[in-house]
Amino acid sequence: MSTYTGKEPSNISYTAVADVTGGRNGHAVSHNPDLSLDLDTPKAMGGEEKGTNPEQLFAIGWGACFQGAMGLAGKELRVAATKLAQSRVRVHVSLGDEGESFGIKARIEVALPGIDEETARRLVDRTQELCPYSKATAGNVPTELVVVDSLD
Repeated sequence: MSTYTGKEPSNISYTAVADVTGGRNGHAVSHNPDLSLDLDTPKAMGGEEKGTNPEQLFAIGWGACFQGAMGLAGKELRVAATKLAQSRVRVHVSLGDEGESFGIKARIEVALPGIDEETARRLVDRTQELCPYSKATAGNVPTELVVVDSLD
């Protein structure tokens, strides 16, 4: 068994727990609150798409975390919470061949209506530094950050 000995949180506020059986074509259950999901490989990779895949779950988690961290960055940069409430985040997590197995890359699109381009760019860059998912993937997952006018 190996243990990563890098930076650790000084105080654990919450721990998510999930049980998975059957891998990409199996079933997952998280606890407190319970969430039960069937898993399936994407059609593009030979699956039937009868369930959620890990990349979708990762994109959802990263997007929610990123948008939450944007609140912290907004406070630092004095961006009104009412403006941040109109923001939208779209996360693309792509899976592809990487040597003997697979690797992922990401694209995070952020729409910030009513916020000027320079402030939006600073806000997104600072959010990337604060978001736990972004910190966890830094240097490991190629990530493109894009400020967009709209996600419609």
